Amino acid sequence: MDSGIEIYINQLSGVEVSEDGKTAKIGGGTGSKLVTDTLWEAGKQTVTGTCECVSTLGPALGGGHGWLQGHHGLVSDQFVSMNILLADGTLPTIDETSDLWWAVKGAGHNFGIVTSVDVKIYDIEHRDWAVETLIFSGDKNGTQAADVVNWSYWLNNPDAGPENVTYHFVLDHSRGCYDSRPAYTQPFRDIGPISSTTESGTYLDLAAWTFIALDSIPCQKSGLNNPRFPIYVESYNIEAQRKAYDLFASSIRGDLPFTNSLFMFEGYSVQGVKAIESDSTAFAYRGDNLLFAPLITYTPGGAELDEQAAALGNQLRDIIHEGSGRTDQHVYLNYAFGNESPKEWYGSEEWRQDRLKSLKTKYDPNGRFSFYGPIA
Repeated sequence: MDSGIEIYINQLSGVEVSEDGKTAKIGGGTGSKLVTDTLWEAGKQTVTGTCECVSTLGPALGGGHGWLQGHHGLVSDQFVSMNILLADGTLPTIDETSDLWWAVKGAGHNFGIVTSVDVKIYDIEHRDWAVETLIFSGDKNGTQAADVVNWSYWLNNPDAGPENVTYHFVLDHSRGCYDSRPAYTQPFRDIGPISSTTESGTYLDLAAWTFIALDSIPCQKSGLNNPRFPIYVESYNIEAQRKAYDLFASSIRGDLPFTNSLFMFEGYSVQGVKAIESDSTAFAYRGDNLLFAPLITYTPGGAELDEQAAALGNQLRDIIHEGSGRTDQHVYLNYAFGNESPKEWYGSEEWRQDRLKSLKTKYDPNGRFSFYGPIA
């Protein structure tokens, strides 16, 4: 960051369940794991980001995907009210009666510092979950229920042979056992994985199963660069998948600088997301079903290597975009690389852009909050 101020608010951490058990107050610097664990102990849960080492509010202000979104919508859809420090130094409490409410649910980074938020919480409906992990060799590349999430990676796995592999995660809560939902897992088994393993546990195990728990490698301070290049699509395009795979695999094999990179495919259930009117919040991409994101991981090595990483990530994203058949590129703000445009982050509709710019002029005319995903 140049010529800016970064403010850590991790001391504003805590979760307090209301007396009626319908909402919880969450401090602005509270991590996702603390929210999940605290609510679980109270017999409650809410939609949070999937990764345990991120904050709750960081993903939420950009929409925020989570395991429970098929039931309840995005993380930001859980907002009931919030205390937000505005550019003029005031600290109002806002809710659905404020004109700013629409903007903070998808473009909130642009309007202030959220010191606390009240969110909807729910009784735990399903305690038992299970995961089936299938590993495929590269040559296998090729409307789920509200309770099922498909999560997969392309990554370099020397232990599985010379080919890069695809990890498929299929998550289900049904009595902690996949035998009750073979329709979702058997098609993957029929492809012929190198290996297949099944584990059962609770909702609290999901992050560990997908390698994004607090003690997982991605959550450690390793000094690596990890830029992502996200894109939303409506469906898989097999030809584009193969083209992207060939490029990705050839770029991460052996001792190449990007050998530890991942290509992430997040296929959350979307019923709860789509149940909310698209124009009701600043999050623009409720109609999309899949989130793809090359994550180019490498040891810092200077400007030339940075440029190579950016070129690879952008090229992979361009392949997927071309395969989608769309003119506009839909980008998940929270994963953004930074070279995208406001229309790609917040939707290309003129009314969306005009509304955001108008609110920005009203609440932050000097652009105090314009470092991440700036509206203009």
